[in-house]
Amino acid sequence: MKPPHSSDMQRENLIFRRRVILASVFVFLGLVGLIVRYAYLQIYTHDQYVTQSDNNRIKLVSAPPSRGYIYDRNGVILADNQPVFTAVISPDEIDNPDNTLALLTPIFQLTPEEISEASKALKKSKNEPVTIKIGLTEQQVAQFSERKPFFKGVTIQSKLTRTYPYSDLFAHVIGYVGRISDNDSKKLDKKLYAGTDLIGKTGIEKYYEPLLLGKPGYQSIETNAYGDIIKKLDTKPPIPGNDIYLSLDYGLQKVVSDELAGKRAALVAMDPNTGEILAFVSNPSFDPNPFISGISAKEYKALQQDPDMPLYNRALQGQYPPASTIKPFAGLGLLDAGIVTWHSTIYDPGYFSIPGDKHKFRDWKKSGHGTVNLTKSITQSVDTYYYKNTYELGIDRMHDWMTRFNFGKKTGIDLPGEKTGVYPSTAWKMKTYKKPWLPGETVSASIGQGYFLATPLQVANATAILANAGNHLTPHLLSKTTGAVKYSLANKPDGKIPFRGTEQDWLNMQTAMELTVKSGTAKAVYTDRYRLAGKTGTAQVKSIAQGKRYNEAALSERHRDHGWFIAFAPVDNPQIAVAVIVENGRGGSKVAPIARKAIDYWLLTRHNNPITPPSPEQLAKINAEKQAAKLQRAALVLSGKPIIAKPNTAELTAVSGAD
Repeated sequence: MKPPHSSDMQRENLIFRRRVILASVFVFLGLVGLIVRYAYLQIYTHDQYVTQSDNNRIKLVSAPPSRGYIYDRNGVILADNQPVFTAVISPDEIDNPDNTLALLTPIFQLTPEEISEASKALKKSKNEPVTIKIGLTEQQVAQFSERKPFFKGVTIQSKLTRTYPYSDLFAHVIGYVGRISDNDSKKLDKKLYAGTDLIGKTGIEKYYEPLLLGKPGYQSIETNAYGDIIKKLDTKPPIPGNDIYLSLDYGLQKVVSDELAGKRAALVAMDPNTGEILAFVSNPSFDPNPFISGISAKEYKALQQDPDMPLYNRALQGQYPPASTIKPFAGLGLLDAGIVTWHSTIYDPGYFSIPGDKHKFRDWKKSGHGTVNLTKSITQSVDTYYYKNTYELGIDRMHDWMTRFNFGKKTGIDLPGEKTGVYPSTAWKMKTYKKPWLPGETVSASIGQGYFLATPLQVANATAILANAGNHLTPHLLSKTTGAVKYSLANKPDGKIPFRGTEQDWLNMQTAMELTVKSGTAKAVYTDRYRLAGKTGTAQVKSIAQGKRYNEAALSERHRDHGWFIAFAPVDNPQIAVAVIVENGRGGSKVAPIARKAIDYWLLTRHNNPITPPSPEQLAKINAEKQAAKLQRAALVLSGKPIIAKPNTAELTAVSGAD
């Protein structure tokens, strides 16, 4: 073999050197590039990437305020806050919200409603965490903890939620809070509700939402890759909502609720000096607690279909013919118009006929009451006295008078959803029915029947105004509030009802109502322990044909007359005014003892032997018994029992039965 030629070796060495130099240049340029890039990242864009890095691990989380507590006048807590486990999703940390919800459903037992609401909220929220389930059980928390690594962006937090310790006792007045719905979120200020899951839906909770809510703060927190909190970096504490003290009295509310048990009824008690509501009961009631985290469709259906309508706030929204309870107010209207005096009389043969008409509007007493003055018309509840005199006065002038007591319009109570009732007039009928007013309709309205409808609240308010001799009152529940938000209260009469009579006329009417209890239609509730004034009322539910008599035995239970009673005491220094109605209660004299029990407690028992709440153990037992009874009734309702419509408030004819 020939040795390599020297020129070939030189050429190969040259190529090799060139390759080494070229490779070295590439390596050098690469190193220079890396150094430049490193310097660029570390020096020129340092702040930008530090910020992005912090955003990956540091979050600004809203800190919701604790909702204000609600107490009765004596400091008994009626709406409490308690910590519960809550499932929360951070929408910026999950890729497929619907898939995440589907995987979480069997763990948290999410209902279709909860899934729907959470899905909508997650699609709308960019960074704000979304609560998907409130009130997790320990078992659900344990099951999720085992699967936590598979659910990035899902956390379990401890949050405060509302609870109502006395279940149904105050439900219709306090109301309840519920999850913020899609419709709610369209109306509210999102900054004020940042991190907040609940909002007042009904009652005091809704009316005083701005006071109870508070203001949110925030927390800056550091999290790991799974979204778990590592440490808190910065905090701005939230401002708690105002605490609210209501004028309600736990003991009086309990007395009234016990008296109305098993009845479809309502009672409102007021302080005639201030307008404060002392008791506000609508029966049957309901447990507001399931509404907080979301009541099941089955439970809600049972409540809706229950023939006794526990969700129906009879005290605030029940519109009934007020019957003879309005005679004291109507009598003052006749005095105001100069139609009667305390000494003028009519003769009652047991009926009244409009001039030129043979139709007889019957008095409850077939033989009549003979000679009747204004006092006797109250004590014996003489219908014909009001038939004749109100017919002479006319419906429009009586309308102008009765609306001064807030009949036919809202009282202005601090509760949402109040009904206006109806005090008819010629203009009202033309507007409502496009028909002219008929003379006989004045006769029916004169004794609280026909088109005349009133709520128990309106009747109680009018009674309180009469008790304080015409000082107009706006009923209210708020007694005081403490907290960051200042709120002024009007705890006194807001003017005097215009009246062309004298102060003595008010006192005479009070005396007539006292005689009603001493020797008239309400004598069954007379007491010598204090001076009690009252007036019975019997509202006809089913029309009775001309010439026929009321036969209770022939009517179904729900077609029997409603029973009303109004009262105040003591007459010489009124401290409480009451209006009570019992649907199909068969007459005012039958329901009067309920009001008497309430007044007895307020005047005789409350100071020395007040009713106080049960111990926590007793309360738990009571609520468990109520829950068992509720489930049993719900099962019966859902089994297909006939559903009875709302209480009859249609046009009614003149009353035919005694008060």
